[in-house]
Amino acid sequence: MADKVLIVDDDPAIRKLLEKVMHSNELETETASSGIEALNLLKNHTYDMILMDIMLGDMEGFEVIKRLRGQGIQTPVMIVSGRNEDYDSLYGLSLGADDYITKPFRPLVLGAKVKALIRRNKNLVLENSNLLECGPFSYDSATMRFYKEKEELILSAKESSLLLLFMKHPNQVFTKDMIYEHVWGTSVAIDDNAIMVYINRLRSKIEEDRQKPAHIVTVRGLGYRFVP
Repeated sequence: MADKVLIVDDDPAIRKLLEKVMHSNELETETASSGIEALNLLKNHTYDMILMDIMLGDMEGFEVIKRLRGQGIQTPVMIVSGRNEDYDSLYGLSLGADDYITKPFRPLVLGAKVKALIRRNKNLVLENSNLLECGPFSYDSATMRFYKEKEELILSAKESSLLLLFMKHPNQVFTKDMIYEHVWGTSVAIDDNAIMVYINRLRSKIEEDRQKPAHIVTVRGLGYRFVP
């Protein structure tokens, strides 16, 4: 399966050019014309790379980077901007961007940089594959232990499976059927109350206030979303 790049730019011509460059490097693409559209896509989809313009119609690309990093999304980000001041590149990198390239860019150079950054990130993930981090939460697969802000969480097997599912897919909405399939190994509902019981148990261990959950949020009429 080809690596996938999210292109965020409010200029249709630039989006089309960036798509052409990515396709010539055998990369799949998806596009967003605004910061909000990009953030909505990132709630339910994963990408191997994000190409981010600074000047968007609704907000600056800097704000998008700040929000996605705040949500625990660690996808590599390359800023592609017409602004070439040192301040912009330094500020972008300080927010969590991985590279900064100015327009007009050389397509061959951009394609090579994108592929190198994707490759470097995949190698880094493999090197640190024992540790999964999501906001204040972490999971060490070598010891099968969960932590919140470095304090160990004592969880049952089902609670562990549930939290691991959420940590692997932050901000994604999970229906009860989806949770049954991933945690119980079946798409057939075992007990309508079972999900609620385990959600409440998990909330009691990871939330500051179980009655006002900040991490495991109920999406009325749909299911649950994990907010790191």
